[in-house]
Amino acid sequence: MYNFNYHIPTKILFGQGKINELPAEIKAVASRILLVYGGGSIKRNGIYDALMPLLQEAGIEVVELSGVEPNPRVTTVIRGADLCREHKLEAVLAVGGGSTIDCSKVIAASALSEGAPWDLVTGKTPITTALPVFTILTAAATGSEMNNTAVISNMETNDKLGVKHDAMLPRASVLDPTYTYTTGHHQTAAGTADIISHTLENYFSKADDFTLLDGMAEAILRTCIQYGPTALKEPENYEARANLMWASSLAINGSVRWGKADAWSVHSMEHQLSAYYDITHGDGLAILTPAWMEHILSDATLDRFVRYGVNVWGIDPMLDKREIAERSILMTRDFFVRTLGIPGTLREVGIGEEHLQIMAEKASTPALQTSAYVPLFPEDVLAIYKRCL
Repeated sequence: MYNFNYHIPTKILFGQGKINELPAEIKAVASRILLVYGGGSIKRNGIYDALMPLLQEAGIEVVELSGVEPNPRVTTVIRGADLCREHKLEAVLAVGGGSTIDCSKVIAASALSEGAPWDLVTGKTPITTALPVFTILTAAATGSEMNNTAVISNMETNDKLGVKHDAMLPRASVLDPTYTYTTGHHQTAAGTADIISHTLENYFSKADDFTLLDGMAEAILRTCIQYGPTALKEPENYEARANLMWASSLAINGSVRWGKADAWSVHSMEHQLSAYYDITHGDGLAILTPAWMEHILSDATLDRFVRYGVNVWGIDPMLDKREIAERSILMTRDFFVRTLGIPGTLREVGIGEEHLQIMAEKASTPALQTSAYVPLFPEDVLAIYKRCL
């Protein structure tokens, strides 16, 4: 296990009615905030009407920014940062899923930076500080409510890039499972796939001395397998929504990652799909993951797939190792496509061969070539893309 520092100062307010505690958390550091949300679902599902009186009673002034895209764009970050500076706002409150929270994080950093927001994302201008960020989560998927990372798209350059800094860690996040009751069927399915992918990116690691971390990852995966279908069939099943919501946070807050070396192979490949075609992130991950597994399966990786098949999918450990591994991949694909109802091919989400080569070249970062569980060069990524057509 490698050396690491582990510090997550985000206060989690978990459970029904916990929104009532949020104004006090905000008021401790800010009296004027930017409220950020997406297409307006928070006004239809009642969260907006519950939140605004609480903020008013606490003496917190609110400026609103709506319309955050599913793949949040740098143009929206610019609008938000401009509002923060214009109104001298002191914090940012994101109400929504991962896209809204990611956008809010970079808004918070951009508001206090002289550099252009896209320069912060690319690293040309370093992030040094940010306005305090608070979140109310409405979709279990990205885990952005409890980490220091954001992913932003630039549609002019067809780039989708991640940026991280501890200053962007949310100060407090409300995780009320009832707020995910109105999450649509497709978004619930894609969110479950996202949680699974986050966990798998850490689970498939070069070293095998991670008994504790692997056991935790397997528990998260089994939780998604159990409760994802339940949430689809029973959208207001509190137990299912609560388990998925907490799995979302734990999958990517470092709990199953610290001490490992990882390069997030599937995410690097999927970011290209979203950047060029603006598809749902979870859909892309679900399409790519089984194909990536097939590509990297070998004698060298066989034992890891066997553990995955036995401990996650319950495959008989007495079977031949190769059969266990291949079954585990098949069960992964079937879960995404048959159980969750996610598209199984790139063509189903409108992606053809026209950009595969350039996407493969952009996806094969130096990290993928050196730090990934199995190194992936442009020709490897291209082969995986073609498997998915």
